[in-house]
Amino acid sequence: MTQDADAIIVGGGLVGMAAAVAVAKAGLKTVHLAPAGPVDRRTSALMMPSVDYLTSAGLIGGPDAVGHPLTQIRIVDATNRLIRAPETLFDAQEVGLDAFGWNFANLRLMESFQTAARALPNLETRNVGVTEFSGDGGVPRLTLADGSVLTALLVVGADGKKSLIRSAAGFRVRESVFAQAALVCDLELGRPIGGTSIEFHYPQGPFTLVPAGGNRANLVWIDDEAVLREALASGKEGLVPTFLSKSQRLFGSVAMLTPAHVFPLSTLTVDAAGADGVVLVGESAHAFPPIGAQGLNLGLRDVADLADALSAADLSQPGWAVSASEDYSRRRAADLARTGGMVDTLFRSLLAEMIPAQALRAGGLWALKLVPGLRRQAFGIGMGER
Repeated sequence: MTQDADAIIVGGGLVGMAAAVAVAKAGLKTVHLAPAGPVDRRTSALMMPSVDYLTSAGLIGGPDAVGHPLTQIRIVDATNRLIRAPETLFDAQEVGLDAFGWNFANLRLMESFQTAARALPNLETRNVGVTEFSGDGGVPRLTLADGSVLTALLVVGADGKKSLIRSAAGFRVRESVFAQAALVCDLELGRPIGGTSIEFHYPQGPFTLVPAGGNRANLVWIDDEAVLREALASGKEGLVPTFLSKSQRLFGSVAMLTPAHVFPLSTLTVDAAGADGVVLVGESAHAFPPIGAQGLNLGLRDVADLADALSAADLSQPGWAVSASEDYSRRRAADLARTGGMVDTLFRSLLAEMIPAQALRAGGLWALKLVPGLRRQAFGIGMGER
């Protein structure tokens, strides 16, 4: 059976766009199905391995053109627990780096990715979604929202937590839903925080300020969803005093630059990230609470491994798509397991009320504060080095 394209990428987010560029650069005739969605006004903290990949893949020029450097991470135990952790500061210069990574506005990243995509003659982008997917007959078949049908040997699912591709292709998934949610918005502070990302750890999750240049900071506040919904309902008049209190009034005044939004939190993992000519990238394959800046970083590592799997495949041979999907799954297995375990353990440790768990967490931060070797290892894990 002939096919309409060599590869089809489903999903219009940042990981989907990066995957479309990577697959097209592998030399495949590529169709990217990217239905328009609401403007993404969030930001993403990308560690240096991710920034290096974006640069080498031609997805961005220099990071200074679209982002703000992250040079330090400061952790403050703001709980009133019996056993509290020490305040800890991680500095990129300890490991010989100018910055751990960069904080990017998702909107500016998308604009840069789209520019890279338009330069590829073998990449076609369509503003349409998928309503059905079938792998029967050996050639994946997708029915689009406009009623048309496309076939391809390789299908990349980048269509998010509720991925139609993942479900229709029969991937096994495990998901846990938390009582916590995340509130995000942009703030203007009375005093700048420079390049330091500051995490105030409260009993129900961290209140994190990520530098965004000048006096701007991106807020990610994790707490019980009911608490966040109540705070959101109070409007600016209620939110600003809460932000001042949560930030311990360390930065002077606080003003909201963007509306606040609340997102429920969950974890999602798959048993395998690829099989039978279908691969999953981004939140189609994994989703975590926004702890340790791992979400988009992990998605870009998916894309990098997909590019490597395609580079290693003999695209002239029948069955190359199946072989590449299985190779991709093998490449991703260890990283997905390691990162998922790390984020889940860290998030649950922040919520632990039992005294032994508090002691372990506090002791761990003391060790990171005092033992250089452990600090360097923590840097490597947090930055996604492999």
